[in-house]
Amino acid sequence: MTTTGARPATPTLDEVAVLAGVSRATVSRVINDSPRVSEEARLAVQTAVETLRYVPNRMARSLVTRRTDTIALVLSESNTQVFSDPFFASIVRGLSDRLADTDLNLVLLAARGQREQEKIGRYVRQGHVDGVILMSLHSDDLLPGILAGAHVPLVLSGRPLDDRPAAYVDADNTGGAAVATRHLLSLGRSRVATITGPLDMVAGLDRLAGYRTALADAGRDAGPKLVAEGDFTEAGGMRAMTRLLAEAPELDAVFVASDPMAVGALQVLRAAGRRVPEDVAVVGFDDAAVARACDPPLTTVAQPLGEMTGLMVDLLLDQIEAGERTVETRVCPTSLVRRASA
Repeated sequence: MTTTGARPATPTLDEVAVLAGVSRATVSRVINDSPRVSEEARLAVQTAVETLRYVPNRMARSLVTRRTDTIALVLSESNTQVFSDPFFASIVRGLSDRLADTDLNLVLLAARGQREQEKIGRYVRQGHVDGVILMSLHSDDLLPGILAGAHVPLVLSGRPLDDRPAAYVDADNTGGAAVATRHLLSLGRSRVATITGPLDMVAGLDRLAGYRTALADAGRDAGPKLVAEGDFTEAGGMRAMTRLLAEAPELDAVFVASDPMAVGALQVLRAAGRRVPEDVAVVGFDDAAVARACDPPLTTVAQPLGEMTGLMVDLLLDQIEAGERTVETRVCPTSLVRRASA
């Protein structure tokens, strides 16, 4: 007669806790990559997991915790804008790098129109994601209200336009624009123009405010002919620079509120026979890769995107773990990067 050996029992979370000498909750936090665990406890749990060959049952955990291990980056822009702007590419890359050592997945959702925004709202309310990072907000966007009603953990990239209570991470757009404008004034430029970002966005408004503050501090006036609205695209920068040259041909410097727009401005200046920086000095904003590659290399304002994306993830994970929203905010400093254009 033959006998069949009993299959080894699958180790449990409780057995891991006993072997590691910690609580069951601590084991759960380590397995779920929570930052709120001491390094000593983390090592003890990892050793116990390896010794027992414990394998977390992700499906069972999801049923209990209602977690999807997925967060959404929602961009309130068209697909064309999302995939052509290097700023968005840097944000996606930074978030992916920050999540690489966790079990969390990142999904990218882009929506500019009302119908798409409502569709994203339904997707989030149906429980497909654990939290949302929302960026590139415009004044007419429905998403902040829609997602607030979904009661999902939420972090904004940039402060909200309507100052509603919300967690957000932003750069010091006003301060960075003021530094850029003061730099142009320090070079002896007397007719400093600006190409703004969209004025239905916080970044566009704040960078314009910084430009105006710097001029006012220097006793200068930012007349309407020296201000042209752009849209953060290269083509928008070309259109705005063309208008500035038509209305204020005597300008000798331009602060441009994004690097892609500055690249467009450089093309128009070159076509008009204006030398940069001899005739017109140019400063951009973002320190995108294109700022180093253009001719001449672009003086610009750098945002600490790596720090900012890390903070956005940290604030979101804190909310997910706590099971409730918070309104913590962070504003990161900017810095001037000097190159040949100014």
